[in-house]
Amino acid sequence: MHTAPPRHQPVRASLAAFVGTMIEWYDFYIYAMASALVFGKLFFPTTNGFYGTLASFGTFAVGFLARPLGGAIFGYVGDRVGRKKSLVITLLMMGSVTILIGLLPTYASIGIWAPVALVLLRLIQGIAVGGEWGGAVLMAAEHSPDRSRRTFLASFAQLGSPAGLILATLMFKLVSNQDNAVFLDWGWRVPFLVSALLLAVGFAIRLSVQESPDFLAEQQRRARAPAARAERAPLTEVLRGAPGLLALAIGANVLGIAGFYFTNTFMLVYTTQYLHLQRALVLNGLLVVSVMQFFITPLAAHLARGIGNHRFLVAMSALSVISPYAMFSLVDQGSLASVTLGVAIAVLFIGAYYAVIAGFVSEAFPTRIRYTGISMAYQVSGAIFGGLTPLLGTVLAEKFQGQWWPLALLFSGISLLSLLCVQRLGHVHHAAPERGLQAQES
Repeated sequence: MHTAPPRHQPVRASLAAFVGTMIEWYDFYIYAMASALVFGKLFFPTTNGFYGTLASFGTFAVGFLARPLGGAIFGYVGDRVGRKKSLVITLLMMGSVTILIGLLPTYASIGIWAPVALVLLRLIQGIAVGGEWGGAVLMAAEHSPDRSRRTFLASFAQLGSPAGLILATLMFKLVSNQDNAVFLDWGWRVPFLVSALLLAVGFAIRLSVQESPDFLAEQQRRARAPAARAERAPLTEVLRGAPGLLALAIGANVLGIAGFYFTNTFMLVYTTQYLHLQRALVLNGLLVVSVMQFFITPLAAHLARGIGNHRFLVAMSALSVISPYAMFSLVDQGSLASVTLGVAIAVLFIGAYYAVIAGFVSEAFPTRIRYTGISMAYQVSGAIFGGLTPLLGTVLAEKFQGQWWPLALLFSGISLLSLLCVQRLGHVHHAAPERGLQAQES
């Protein structure tokens, strides 16, 4: 097989990170949208729409709870066997599960086995995503010819999130324009089945990328190490060597995860069920916002290089604390323009934050445990905050109908948590974790 010259690999690795994460997040977002729009009716039928939606979001949360397991499994594969091998496996898992969900019979056909099968497939999907993100970030960042560009190259993995959301929104917009009976019968399945085409493209691109130079250098270092030395598993080393660092990294990721599922998933429910806006209107607004986020990502990463990643992240999280009050004031007006502008204000700051946080956190962990460290930080954050945010938002919306201030406070709390963790992480992520880990090795 022809191998691209090393000087071409940073570009190819960034492209592979972008396309791969775009496919993974497309798969994840279409599940999120289906949870908000259709799964409650087809897999959890009930006379009360609130409980059906709550059960549907419960399966959405299950995927997040499985993601730390994926981070642990594929973190080990990525840190000990290879970043590339881990990424190929996770892509195949994710794509296959998405296709199977698109073929799944509903409750009306097979009864209780329909939601059971949906939950099991969601678990596998969560495990795959749990191993995907960290590897994609590292394959892009670790191919950088100089360390100053790592955060910028890592942002290409982050760029896959808005691109996947754009594709997912376009697909659901296309099928939701059909008659509601057709949409509930087979229209909702189309976005899931289209994943088969995307899977083939992503698989071919990922196979063309060479292994990470940092990982190859770490393999050589490990080969030269004394044979008698017992090396801990990466997860053990992360948990014992830098638990404080891991906790800060988990908190730092909250805004980039929970914030987006608040705006992209919960807001679908809030606007359609509690404001009674048309589904097509809301999807149109989210599509415009997704396109905006796509362009924000590289611009934010480039800007952060000039002013410093730490200061940039502190500023974006601080602005996110106050953004939900403008968002809800505008969204409650109910027009396409006001909904789009309202959500765009919140996503502007979340998207800029999300573009930079991956590279910032990855630099905190040494190469030998970096895949495991950033994967566990991101996925534990997702399990606790990402999957539960739409659930908590739905409960608050039901309890405080007609009042949006509790929802705004929830969003502000998410932002404030990340602000505090980033502020602290900026003081310790270069020196303290290395000292703690080295002390254990001596």
